[in-house]
Amino acid sequence: MPAPTQPWTVSPWLDEIEAPTEPLRGELEVDVAIVGAGLAGCSSALALRREGLTVAVLEREVAGYGASGRNAGHLTPTIGKDLPTLVLMLGRERARALVALAEHAVEHAAGLIATHGIDCDYEAVGNVLAAVHPSQAATIDTAAAAARELGCPGEVLDEAALRRMGLPPCFVLGFHEPSGGLLDPGRYVRGLRRAVIAAGAQLLERSPVTRVEPGPTIVAHTEHGRVRARHLVVATNAYSSELRTKVPSVARIQVQLFRTAPLSPAQLASLQWGSRAGVYTAHEILESYRLTADQRIVGGSKFIRYGFGGRALPDVDPEVARRLEATFRARFPSLLEVPVTDHWGGPTGFALDFLPRVGRTGRHGNVLYAIGWAGHGVAQASYAGEMLADLLLEREGPGAALWGRRGLPMPPEPLRWLVSQALTRTFEWMDRRVDRRIES
Repeated sequence: MPAPTQPWTVSPWLDEIEAPTEPLRGELEVDVAIVGAGLAGCSSALALRREGLTVAVLEREVAGYGASGRNAGHLTPTIGKDLPTLVLMLGRERARALVALAEHAVEHAAGLIATHGIDCDYEAVGNVLAAVHPSQAATIDTAAAAARELGCPGEVLDEAALRRMGLPPCFVLGFHEPSGGLLDPGRYVRGLRRAVIAAGAQLLERSPVTRVEPGPTIVAHTEHGRVRARHLVVATNAYSSELRTKVPSVARIQVQLFRTAPLSPAQLASLQWGSRAGVYTAHEILESYRLTADQRIVGGSKFIRYGFGGRALPDVDPEVARRLEATFRARFPSLLEVPVTDHWGGPTGFALDFLPRVGRTGRHGNVLYAIGWAGHGVAQASYAGEMLADLLLEREGPGAALWGRRGLPMPPEPLRWLVSQALTRTFEWMDRRVDRRIES
């Protein structure tokens, strides 16, 4: 695998990183201090400023440095591992409330793009849960039945319908989710960053929080200053354990993506991808594929990694890159000559039930958190600010479906590592069975 030659160090989405704001120096006093300037942190700053609160956002690197600037850019109403599992774990009524929340989050993200005039190549084409082999038909049918039961819009597509819709021939059955679509996550988070600054929030990049001092007034310390605030918002997702606050624990899972060179008109035509809808497969550990505005394919996931104790892993693992590229070649045989130019990755936060953790904690109840997006953060982290504003101001809202429940606690090490290995290997074994049927 050739090493990428681009100047970016996070992902190719962020090849146009703007000059960082000035780091915190000295002392600052605000109503709310937010730690993390990804989608959750930026949306929180916008929502809280709209409520008239003074806000400071402390970011270790630059806005979008984490999963917000590294994901594949699918805006979907997916929540939890899948809808059937959601019903099984939580029951019909609570699952219905979460589905409504997820749909609302997609609408809110699209509204942010429109309201703030964010040029992020948003295409409202929806996404398709797709089978790569007929043996996955039961997964599609079960998902569709659960969607109907929970009031989630969508349509089952047989192979002929997929071709009429305009999906590549490697997909043989699907469930189309019309809500949402595709966007450039780097341009999206940069647009939110500009909106945060325009709203009057103080964005302090290159200002890692070294210590949080709890109390009726919270003090967030950085190397060269400190922020005193009545409330603290933790929006650090996979990096939350480093902050050492009493927010719920999420597992730091490493995900990897790739990008091809731009396709020629002939190569693009060979795909028969006229709808341009995003695709995620019906595997246990899904594969994702999408077209970009400059006619590249971005794909990945499928092979995930977890470091013992949540330790940081290299963003790119060469063996994972090789396996992702081999899977891509198998799915799209007409593109065997198209180079894969870039590989990148990073950590995201997962809870055992695949649901976000949103709520408040601390002796004084003044620490709020929104973390653990489980790969669905483009929509749900974009709505985090509305959820936290409702929670802080003690008013009802769609987010109550999340903050009104107790999630499954993460086990301690070494049990956490053993559970992650057992689940990952089981899911990979199940997925290999499907892929071998295609090869045979």
